[in-house]
Amino acid sequence: MKATVMVRRIIVVGANASGVEAASAARKKDRTAEITLINQETNSGYSRCGLPFVIGGHIADFKNLIVYPPAYFQMLKLTLKTETKVTAVNTKEKTVTAVDKAGVAETLQYDSLVLATGADAFMPPIKGREKQGILSLRSIEDGEKIRQAVQSGAKSAVIMGAGLIGLEVGVALIEKGLKVTIVEMLPQILPAMLDADMAKLVQEHLQEKGMTILTGKGVEEFLGEDKVTAIMAGGEKIEADLFISAFGVRANTKLAVDAGIPLGETRAIKTNGRMETDVKDVYAVGDCAEGPNLITHKPMCPQLGTIAVRMGKVAGANAAGDYAQFTGILASAVTRLFEIEAGVTGLTEASAAKNRVEVVVGAISSKTKADYYPTAKPIKVKLVVEKESQRIVGAQVVGGEEVTQRINALSFAIQKQMTVRDLAKADTAYAPPLNETWDPMVLAAEMVLMRLR
Repeated sequence: MKATVMVRRIIVVGANASGVEAASAARKKDRTAEITLINQETNSGYSRCGLPFVIGGHIADFKNLIVYPPAYFQMLKLTLKTETKVTAVNTKEKTVTAVDKAGVAETLQYDSLVLATGADAFMPPIKGREKQGILSLRSIEDGEKIRQAVQSGAKSAVIMGAGLIGLEVGVALIEKGLKVTIVEMLPQILPAMLDADMAKLVQEHLQEKGMTILTGKGVEEFLGEDKVTAIMAGGEKIEADLFISAFGVRANTKLAVDAGIPLGETRAIKTNGRMETDVKDVYAVGDCAEGPNLITHKPMCPQLGTIAVRMGKVAGANAAGDYAQFTGILASAVTRLFEIEAGVTGLTEASAAKNRVEVVVGAISSKTKADYYPTAKPIKVKLVVEKESQRIVGAQVVGGEEVTQRINALSFAIQKQMTVRDLAKADTAYAPPLNETWDPMVLAAEMVLMRLR
């Protein structure tokens, strides 16, 4: 008698950045596995990060954001179930129960399970929040609703929250001719990304472009009969045609909690170095999962696409029987708002203080090209350096151009545990139309060294 070879069954819940990456990595490792992706949304494998740029008209259509078309799943022999909700996970029996849009339930067996359930737009308990007409931007459907409101003649918008998404949507709506007011409870914009001194540069640029920004004002109430027509913020009534909640997102952990899979201290799903949860053969990746910060080694959940795909790749390989390690998170991020770019990597001065890391900072304002070159644009680099070891632990860059690759270079520096002394001696490239003789990163390092003396 011939022994039957057991085919590995892998189920991935969620089919966007981290889920598709996990399934693809699993397929690379195991050619024969039965891999099933179950997605609640109609669209799979698309870029959420691109949504604001469709609204602003830089990208023609939401369909263009679909990175992985149905043909991709067929080519890799991945079974994709869309508009299907996973209602329960039984980790003892190793089963998943899913219900499709017709209401038909089925129970599937797994050997490895990857939870890529993402995050949902968060709405704080504000009076009147049950009223109609408060939009958020998380999915293609959300994006279509906002674009529809613009096409139907909305003239003004209030955006609640001055994080990355709030500001990117704000820019998009101004580009579409709307009057935009941003309301932020904290004293500065981009509070998770930049320190106050760097955020100020971005805020000034946005205000020059006609954006009204109210910081230090919480939203107290949504006004209007059934539909919202105004908000109360900081005791002031603000009317608008369009209301967008950009308060941030919360990890989607209900499935995990119901299945008895533990959450971590960030309230996202707890994972180890292989992206495995506390339950054997169950992995968690992307916006619903936490991972270690490379500097503090404490768990964090930055909810960035870059982290999602890196986590997915690790979990997918492990789910298929390989051994892969997730190295950790610096949470490098960049954005472009009108003609200004802003980026961060590692710890900000604020997050260093919160984590009791004693730091010295240095910042320099310079130009992106030789000072006498006509198209030179301003740029400011800020470095955060651990006092004791003199290691670079964080950086922020705000400028007219060339921000991304400086953030990338500084992220390499942090990962390689470079000291500020090493950076001050860096061999950088120069040509008048491209860069200054002394790169702003090197000048910022010099500033820190002066402070350390």
